[in-house]
Amino acid sequence: MSCQRPPSPPLPSDADLRRLVHFSPVDGRIWLADQRMLLVHAAAFQALRRELVASLGQAHTRRLLMRAGYASGERDALLARQVRPHASLFDAFAVGPQLHMLEGAVRVQPQVFEHDEAADHFHGVFQWDHSWEAEVHQRAWGPQDAPVCWMLVGYASGYTSAFFRRPVLFKETQCTACGHAHCLIEGRFEHEWPDGEQLARDYDPDSMLVRLGELQSQVDALRTQLQPADDQGPLLGRSRAFNDTVELLRKAAPTQVTVLLTGETGVGKERFARALHAMGPRADKPFVAVNCAALPAELIESELFGAEKGAYTGATAARVGRFERAHGGTLLLDELGELPLPAQAKLLRVLQQGEVERLGGTQPRKVDVRVIAATNVDLEKAVEEGRFRRDLLYRLNVYPIRIPALRERADDIELLAMHLLQRYAALHGKRLAGFTDLAMTAMRQHAWPGNVRELENLVERGVILAPHDDLVDAAMLFPTSVLPTTHTVNAAGALESEAHCQQSAGLYDTLQASGLTLDALEDALIREAVARAGGNLAAAARALGLTRPQLSYRLSRLQERPLAAS
Repeated sequence: MSCQRPPSPPLPSDADLRRLVHFSPVDGRIWLADQRMLLVHAAAFQALRRELVASLGQAHTRRLLMRAGYASGERDALLARQVRPHASLFDAFAVGPQLHMLEGAVRVQPQVFEHDEAADHFHGVFQWDHSWEAEVHQRAWGPQDAPVCWMLVGYASGYTSAFFRRPVLFKETQCTACGHAHCLIEGRFEHEWPDGEQLARDYDPDSMLVRLGELQSQVDALRTQLQPADDQGPLLGRSRAFNDTVELLRKAAPTQVTVLLTGETGVGKERFARALHAMGPRADKPFVAVNCAALPAELIESELFGAEKGAYTGATAARVGRFERAHGGTLLLDELGELPLPAQAKLLRVLQQGEVERLGGTQPRKVDVRVIAATNVDLEKAVEEGRFRRDLLYRLNVYPIRIPALRERADDIELLAMHLLQRYAALHGKRLAGFTDLAMTAMRQHAWPGNVRELENLVERGVILAPHDDLVDAAMLFPTSVLPTTHTVNAAGALESEAHCQQSAGLYDTLQASGLTLDALEDALIREAVARAGGNLAAAARALGLTRPQLSYRLSRLQERPLAAS
């Protein structure tokens, strides 16, 4: 691929990017597409910068801020090809510089943009004006001997690396904090820099911070993870409700007490039962689970307690029941509230005497089984209605543990969602960067009537719908939900109601009916704007939402074609 544009290519209109900015003052949030943004005083960053330099020193602070900028650039790069999927390479790339301007970081003017895929070459030079970083640094420490736009350079490297999906590193070769008229940055593929390996080290985490992070991860793992007796990964959580439940499991684990797990459908009662088994002295013995609601009433006794040959029609051989299979280990009786009354009587005998009698048999068999029962039924109510034996309830209800609903575990949602994302991404052969801020906010606010099972289903759907190397957004999880934004940014940079923006649909219909071509409409708008501005091109450009060079470029194109018909 040859050079995409000549030197000093003009930036395209940023109208498509401004439409991505939404202000929602009612709930106190600002969005760029589906990423949450903040309006923060530059003076606050100045204070933070001073604190970091005082605490860590300038070298550590520089690398820390460069990495923060790099992460921000990577995030914005995810928007580039979504916003302009059919644009030229330069116009798609320009999303980054234009978002940097829209976010108030710096004014960007491209000087050189060269990309030759066949030659494995990239060279970009960009002029910066009004760098917030140069301003606050110079205000705090005065004129400098070396460039100081650390976070902005990190952003440029992160954005460009993510855009091209390979390492691109930028240097700041001029800086207004050093007395230059403009800041200037230059970027190349890492291998094209003579000192590329050294430049790349700026984005390696500092060893001290890495060690602290590793220690924190170990502490978090000890606090929040229990290895269950299956291959579905750790039991995850950090909320108070989760930790309280785990503490009850830990206290019961070394004992032989029968445990009754209650909770809504989908909260993960079987997972908690497996964790209880894994924590106890029977961890290396069988864990057998049986769903009482899934077994036909006429077969449930033979399934649980076994049957001798000829005990019923079709019993051509002796059958070992679930209690015997679980001998020495743990038996989970899931959906216990659905167990028929005759089977309840036999279960009570097993719990009291520790022995089972097969259907059609005459000799009891000793079994050493720890029983965990689970139900989403109100057993007290079932007793009152005559559907459940009171004596069995008393026997089971020695150590009840209520598994909290997912809506009571708001602090666990992000942890669970990311774990599920990794699981389903591996299952479906996808490589994904995570969730958008809007998606995570929507998950925290959702009521989760289906609990963890519903979360599993939604995350799997999101993984399937999300493009490779992208983020799962809210629309993929909740396709019928609408973000309640109230304002966006117009061409003049002011806030206006989104309802007002929707008038564009009616305007489109009007223009279609008029028969004007796109070229004719552009000509008419430009001529009218220049006329109303009295020939002042800067004022006309502002009215049209363009820069002065962009308007000049369009005027030159206008002069190259015949006057548009009115």
